[in-house]
Amino acid sequence: MTATAITLPTTLTIEAGTTEPRAAVRPVWKTGLAAGLAASVATTTTAGVAHAAGVSLAVGGQAIPLLGFAQMTFVAAMIGTLLAAVFARRATRPQRTFVVTTMALTLLSIVPDVLADAHVSTRLTLALTHVVAAAIVIPALASRLSQPVSR
Repeated sequence: MTATAITLPTTLTIEAGTTEPRAAVRPVWKTGLAAGLAASVATTTTAGVAHAAGVSLAVGGQAIPLLGFAQMTFVAAMIGTLLAAVFARRATRPQRTFVVTTMALTLLSIVPDVLADAHVSTRLTLALTHVVAAAIVIPALASRLSQPVSR
């Protein structure tokens, strides 16, 4: 008697209602968690390097603690993750909708930095931290969202 091994594909799944397989992906929340942690480290590092270079991190006379950068970045990343999950379920074009929405929100988040009662270098550093976080979180989450199939 000869044994025959059958190997089933573990990287393909079939979406309900479709006949074409798509690559299995990590759940959006796991990607959001990882991207949020990476972005938190990156924004804290950015602010720390700027502060070490002599940039004040004070707005309106109140210093922003470095841990504040990590906390706020992580909260924003979790909000982005929630948006990605909602768009994945409800949007016709989830990836495009997510990218357009989060880019607009990123631009809006920079407005208070530009208007802040702080030195120009501080305002630029704050704006840079938003861009750094967005550059990490948006592509990571967008890569987990489906794109419409071109025919």
